Amino acid sequence: MTGGSAIYFGSVVHQRHRPKKHHLRYRVFSLLLDLDELESLDRGLTLFGYNRPGIFSFWDKDHGRGEKGGLRAWVSAHLAEAGITAQAIRVRVLCYPRIFGYVFNPLTVYFCEDGDGRLLALLYEVCNTFKERHTYVIPAAGITEGAVRHSCSKAMYVSPFMPMDCTYDFDITPPGERVTISISEHDLDGKLLFASFSGKHSPLTDGTLSRALFTYPLMTMKVMAGIHWEALRLWLKGVPIHRHRPADNRIASSVEHPVLSGGTQT
Repeated sequence: MTGGSAIYFGSVVHQRHRPKKHHLRYRVFSLLLDLDELESLDRGLTLFGYNRPGIFSFWDKDHGRGEKGGLRAWVSAHLAEAGITAQAIRVRVLCYPRIFGYVFNPLTVYFCEDGDGRLLALLYEVCNTFKERHTYVIPAAGITEGAVRHSCSKAMYVSPFMPMDCTYDFDITPPGERVTISISEHDLDGKLLFASFSGKHSPLTDGTLSRALFTYPLMTMKVMAGIHWEALRLWLKGVPIHRHRPADNRIASSVEHPVLSGGTQT
């Protein structure tokens, strides 16, 4: 298969700065899926299914409002709320797929571009283990190349080892030969956590999916197992726990208008 969809092989890195230092690195892969190609990917790939069971699959119910066939409309509504009404917007989603029916995506990133390839906005869909989901919608001011940097306030509880009164600083290299998603979380006292995914581009084919299956077997289950294993390590280190308070709405969003820098900005 060709087009805007791809697979990125790389690593996730977390570096906690305080109150206790903690570091982890896991080898993972992510799919970059063009929403307009999902039906053709479903027909053209043996190992991939769209809204149906498969070795690898992508389901609308895992994202946005969870409505079958409603993901593009959900993205468009958020872009309109942010004042973005360009025609022929391409939306590509960077996420983990379901593998043998299971997935947990701590972060899904939506790259929204106009017909000339200019980046219009990014949507950061954050999920926690309490089945809550918050999407940060951040306009990108027409950046076409280079890093995208912006910030927003934390709006949803994610980890029992992180306070709520924090800010996220995003540093993004949009998909190309490589993709990088870096997030620094800090509070009034300074940096708390650095997290990143960096991956190298490969075409999305049955061959690369087979490679992913045998190189990263049951990866999505290992993601959830890794979350709990690292939580145990942090607890044993004596890192304070911040108890969960349920979100007012299980699925929510916010439109942010931060100052941006990087790339060619208009």
